[in-house]
Amino acid sequence: MARDRNGPEQFTRPLRRILVGGLVLLLLAVFLLWRIDSPRVERFRAALIDRLVPSFDWAMTPVTKVAGMIDDFQSYTRIYEQNQELRRELQQMKAWKEAALQLEQKNARLLDLNQVRLDPKLTHVTGVVIADSGSPFRQSVLLNVGARDGIRDGWATMDGIGLVGRISGVGRNTARVILLTDSNSRIPVIVQPSGQRALLSGDNSPAPPLEFLDKPDLVRPGDRVVTSGDGGVFPADLLVGQVAQGPDRRMRVRLAADYGRLEFLRVLRSHELEPISDPGGLVAAPVMPPLLPAAEAEPETAEAADG
Repeated sequence: MARDRNGPEQFTRPLRRILVGGLVLLLLAVFLLWRIDSPRVERFRAALIDRLVPSFDWAMTPVTKVAGMIDDFQSYTRIYEQNQELRRELQQMKAWKEAALQLEQKNARLLDLNQVRLDPKLTHVTGVVIADSGSPFRQSVLLNVGARDGIRDGWATMDGIGLVGRISGVGRNTARVILLTDSNSRIPVIVQPSGQRALLSGDNSPAPPLEFLDKPDLVRPGDRVVTSGDGGVFPADLLVGQVAQGPDRRMRVRLAADYGRLEFLRVLRSHELEPISDPGGLVAAPVMPPLLPAAEAEPETAEAADG
């Protein structure tokens, strides 16, 4: 098939060659212009740059935008990493804050223990509550002090404010404390200012009742309740709580000790008291008649035999 001499290719080829040749000549002229070292050529180059370069701002805009986006992305990455680091530090600070609050509470409890005003003759041992065996049927806690610390059965225990209970069961390294709320707890108390003596009997409730009041009419809600010291089990004048009237119209005692936060307990030494060798020793034993000497008993035995 014969080619058409008048086709479009016959016109585009020469035009393409002319354009390519002109571009080559232009690049060669620019190269030579930048290579010539002459003051006049230098002024010409400066005038040419001042004339053409500002008009190329539109061509540099995409490059500038892309560079700005890259910088913004890098900045966002750094901010994200810093945010994650701050989050980790915040979690650590929360943990330290919780530990500081717990230490502050323990410190406050210890300060309360040191501020309790007691008989100067009484010495004490401070123990930490390591277990709470409270239940609907038994109210007691376990301390980390025992026979190695000189603890004995029957000694009174207090928190930073008031009486908590008594020691009932001593091991070498631990001791059990029966709380005033336990159903087996019975302590003699005095209601002030009326001076009425009563028995505080635990019934496994937060507010144990007062029993055996001589004149209940003299007792009012809000009256102060302290230990009487009767029987020699507890020292006298230890704060127990305040009188409150229960829903059953009985006079009860709102205990001064904070039973919700029993962390440290003070065990009061009572060396002048007779040591209790068994749990039954807390109950007064019947008084037995004195035994007669053998010399006096023999004549009576002889008379009985003669009779």
